[in-house]
Order: sequence, then C-alpha cells, then structure tokens
Amino acid sequence: MAPPELDFDSCYRAVSARDARFDGRFYTAVKTTRIYCRPICPARTPSARNVRFYRHAASAEAAGFRPCKRCRPELSPGDPGWDLRGDLIGRALRLIDDGAADERGVAGLARRLHITERHLHRLFVAELGAGPLAVVRTRRLLLAKQLLTETGLPVTEVAFAAGFGSVRQFNATMRETYGFTPSELRATAGRRADESVAGPATLRLRLHRREPYDVEGVFAFLTSRAIPGLETADLNSYARAVPGGTITLTPRRDHIALDVAVADTRQLARVVARCRRLLDLDADPEAISGVLGRTSLGPLVSARPGLRVPGTFDGFELAVRAVVGQQISVAGARTLLGRIVARAAAPGGLFPTPEHLLETDLTGLGLTNRRIDTLKRLATVLVEERVDLDGGQDPAEAVAGLLEVPGIGPWTTGYIALRALRDPDAWPVGDLGLKRSMSALGIPDEHIERWRPWRAYAALHLWSSS
Repeated sequence: MAPPELDFDSCYRAVSARDARFDGRFYTAVKTTRIYCRPICPARTPSARNVRFYRHAASAEAAGFRPCKRCRPELSPGDPGWDLRGDLIGRALRLIDDGAADERGVAGLARRLHITERHLHRLFVAELGAGPLAVVRTRRLLLAKQLLTETGLPVTEVAFAAGFGSVRQFNATMRETYGFTPSELRATAGRRADESVAGPATLRLRLHRREPYDVEGVFAFLTSRAIPGLETADLNSYARAVPGGTITLTPRRDHIALDVAVADTRQLARVVARCRRLLDLDADPEAISGVLGRTSLGPLVSARPGLRVPGTFDGFELAVRAVVGQQISVAGARTLLGRIVARAAAPGGLFPTPEHLLETDLTGLGLTNRRIDTLKRLATVLVEERVDLDGGQDPAEAVAGLLEVPGIGPWTTGYIALRALRDPDAWPVGDLGLKRSMSALGIPDEHIERWRPWRAYAALHLWSSS
C-alpha cells in the first residue's frame, strides 16, 4: 500500500501515463525486481499488485529497494512540497541537502533546529517513513551515483564529495544498499575514472528542473542584478565565485548544466543544493498558475507560465543586497554592492562574510552612515546566531529577528523572505515597482490578498511586466 499521504490510484495513473508533473513527488517501488523508479521511467509499467509508492527515495531504500539505472532517481527534481515548507521537516531536509549533517552529524543538525535528536527522528519517521540518518545516507548515495555516472572524478574523490568518511565506508554502503560497488556502477555507465583530476578541476553535472521553466526570465533577473567582481551573467549563462572555486550555470533544452570547479570536493553537495535554490528549479508551476491564472494576473501568467522566483547562493549576501537596495534603483544598488565587494571581498573573491563585513570600513563608498550602521547591525545578529538566513530557522522567526535591526522594515524583510527564506507567499510591502506595475495594469491593492499563497510569484510576474 501507499503511505497515508499518497493515494495509490492517483499514483498508479501518473506512472501509467509517465506524467512528468509528478516527477520528484513520489517513487514507484517494484516488489518483483526490488527496484524503485521515477514516475516517468520509460520501462514497462508494472502490474498494480507488484508496486508500492514512497514519498521519499530514502523510504524506498530503507524498505530494501535500489534505484533504477534507466530513469536515475538521482536526477529527479525536488518535491515542491518539501521545498516550500517552512516547518521543521522542510527546514531539516534543506539543511541535509546543504550538507549540514555531513559537517555536524544528525545530532548537530538537530541542535541547529533547536530540537532533540530523538524528536527529529520521530518527525522524520512519521512524515517520510525513514529516519534522518537514512535520508542523509540516501542523499550521499544518489549524489555519488550521479558523480560516478556523469564525471570522471576518481572513486576516492567521489566518496568524499558525497559526504562519506572513507572509501571503505563508501564501498561497503553502496554494495550493501545497491548490490554493486562504485567501480562496477562506473563500468556499467561506460565512464572511466580520470585519475589526473586533482585540485579545482571543472566537473559538469546536470540539474534537472520541473517544466515549464522560464529560462529567459530567471537569467534576465540575475543578469540585471549581477554584482561586479562577484558575478558575470547574461541570458545564456551565470557564473560566480563560491567557497573554494567557481561555478557556471548554463541553460540546456531540458536541464541546467552546472560546471563547478572547487578545490575541496566536499563542497559539491552544498553547491548543487544552493544552485537549485538560486534557480528555483523545484517549484510547482502548475500549482502556481492554477491559483494566479484565475486572478487579475491571468494574462501575465499565460505569457510566462514557467516563471520562477530566483533565490540566492548565500542568505547574508541577499540580506545585504536588500538593505543596500532600499529606495534606490537596481542599477544603483548593483554599483554600491560592487564597491562593497571590491573593498571587503573575502579570500577568493567571495562576498564578505558577516565577520568580514564587521571588520571593514564602509565609509567613502556612497553609503549613508545610517545604511552602514544597518549593515553592521545586520552582520552582528548573524554572527551572534540570533538570525539564520540559510535554512535553519522558521521564516517567521527570522523575519521577526530582522525587524529588530534598526533600518530594516517590512519591504526589506519581504524581499529577504522572498529570495533567501524561500517563502512563496512573501510580499515586499511598499515596493515602488510593484505599485507602478499594478497601477499600469489597473489592479487594485485589495487583489494582493487574492494571490495567496503565491504572492512571491505574483511579485515576479509584476516586476517582469514592467
């Protein structure tokens, strides 16, 4: 039987039709082959009596199933339900994708969420049918499977990149869970290890997305806001510095190509997770257009059915962007941010950390004294861990903490919630661009409430229309 949150008949119809709308929402496990697949798997549809449905890949693996080599579950887009949830489970899954459990263990993950490890385990089993450790292991294995299949990274590097503590542990876990070794999988995929790969060699990975996807809108948004010295972007690519290296994102017909060069491959999982959020690859365009398309935004939704809300690679960076961008043009904010990066950039050309910004003299850059004070106070609340902008804190609590910073008001917190906290219903109160667009389209203010729970996407439609 399917877990309580999945309807068996609906899932089976989706599998029979190979309906791409359900890709990433559940997995089909076949009892006769002991393999689990994506709903879009091209293999012959199994008999209903031989299948089970699982909400998460980890629960399928915990039940003894291994991933299909044809449809490759590691390439599934994320479940939009988990991607948008601001509760403990949603935040925990995002932190796991970001590598938090690899760095601190499950106990450290629980501490970051301010709950006990036991309570975290209880929540995961109730919602997913598998504990957090099983979810962490599945994430590691699926990333390793993608690296073995798509790159020439040596097996030793793959093990550490995926979060395993040793090659021996990696080999044993893959054999125990999947029934084959890393080398056997690579041979099956027709890949050869490139033993010359060392240091920041460039690897290419595919980031799959949920269609339709408004490539032009996303890359145009990032291009207009690219910070000199940190990012370069146009409608065909986006590149930036990341800890220990660089990334380049290039749109392809059915996915985004990620070229990443990092000296420490243990950063790969975090880079992949943050790139997915930056490009909003896991959103549910059907659900969004289903609500917004029936409102006064209908014509805009029809024109851009796959519109996305671009996120951020780093929460603090986005918060600084929001503060600097208060009441000035996008071009003006970009100029000031470029000056901040030129003076305060961290080693490797990275955007300054909160600690680095606190130590930097920001006078003479064109910022008012009041704006400088706000930036310093913002950095302080992050250093003191009163606010977490990278997924560990309830969005409402993070917004409340930001509002205590002098110089940060509803517009700023709305913009931060929209892009950094990934709140789909965030609304930058008082935004002049939104007001102008609504006025030009003859949309009254009371319609804003009709756009819930997708007001962030409504804001992007309005910004894109002007």
